Amino acid sequence: MLWNWNTVDTCFISKAWHITSAGMFAGSCIGVICLVICLELLRRIAREYDAFIVHRARLHADVLTVETVSNTRVASSSNNTDNDNDNGGESNSQTSPTTPAPNLTPTLFTHRPTILEQLVRAALYTVQFAVAYFVMLLAMYYNGYIIICIFVGAFIGAFVFSWEVVVDGRGGFGYVILLSLSQVYLPFPCSACASGVCSVRLCTVTDNG
Repeated sequence: MLWNWNTVDTCFISKAWHITSAGMFAGSCIGVICLVICLELLRRIAREYDAFIVHRARLHADVLTVETVSNTRVASSSNNTDNDNDNGGESNSQTSPTTPAPNLTPTLFTHRPTILEQLVRAALYTVQFAVAYFVMLLAMYYNGYIIICIFVGAFIGAFVFSWEVVVDGRGGFGYVILLSLSQVYLPFPCSACASGVCSVRLCTVTDNG
């Protein structure tokens, strides 16, 4: 295949996609743009689903932590009451409980997807792979108009579906996806990788009080 600017009487992918008019070629160009936009949409859906399952797992872990802390405090209060009764009801002002200051240090939270969650993630990846492979086949026809449409679709798709929160993370790396007011994805440096940056880690600002 050679670089070309052919319009009418061109053929893409199969015999059924045979361009017989200028209007049909224009519709094909619009379809290619929409196809690439859909590819960017699929990538955004995959990122959102990953954020969703991590956020759901974090909420579940927070509920378990609150229940554990509550049970511990109830047991501690019960023990203090028993000790006061054993001491004849005398109270000691020096042993009054104090509320600890909140810990604003980011803590690492990891989550391994369940089988069902991983099946959904794999399905989303497969659809992305199929659409991207189809776009690659279209580009291999070396038609200048089709390749320009691919670039236009990538630009529009990235503009619309990659419009996410970006802040300066640790170590000077800036790509961060906010899950809530207290949860963020942070890239982290890695000396073992050639790129110097590993996958994202979820950090959460916790309040131990």
